[in-house]
Amino acid sequence: MEFFELVKKRQSVRSYKPDPVSRENIMKILDAGNFAPSGQNQQQWEFIVVTGKAKEKLGESYGKIGEAYASQWEEPAKSQFIEYARTYGGAPVVIVVTVDTSKYPSTQKMHLESGCAAMQNILLAARDLGLGTCWMTGPLNDEAGVREALNIPEDREIVAVTPLGYPTEWPPMRDRVDPDLTKKVHWVD
Repeated sequence: MEFFELVKKRQSVRSYKPDPVSRENIMKILDAGNFAPSGQNQQQWEFIVVTGKAKEKLGESYGKIGEAYASQWEEPAKSQFIEYARTYGGAPVVIVVTVDTSKYPSTQKMHLESGCAAMQNILLAARDLGLGTCWMTGPLNDEAGVREALNIPEDREIVAVTPLGYPTEWPPMRDRVDPDLTKKVHWVD
């Protein structure tokens, strides 16, 4: 897919087929993440690929968040959201991006920005291979649970989480806020 088309076709997918994703495709996607720009070229990210029982344990953590978040919702939306949280939309794979931590705020910010660049490359590479993703920070509302489920040490900062799989359908494209960039672009001479 041509780059600008790829960028515009990347969407947040929230419903996945149970079909497995090949290790080869997962590695292609992570390789794209590994080629992201990074502060001082430290390439300070690590990628955790979660499947099977570990994904179920991760889903228990996010399921608790989903229950609290949707507690005042009406059915069936409430049950659907909780099920989505528990299963990450049925995706067979979840990828977690982590980076080094630092006691220096400016260095920590650099690490997080580098991890975000890696995450964006992961999302774009997945879309190019016909796979869906969804940049998620909601599961981090139980960061302790995520750390415990995946044995993530305290010297790693969790950047974001994404399910990965074949979409049951591609969601419709959403309109852009300020599509003509008349409010978001500021020229300074």
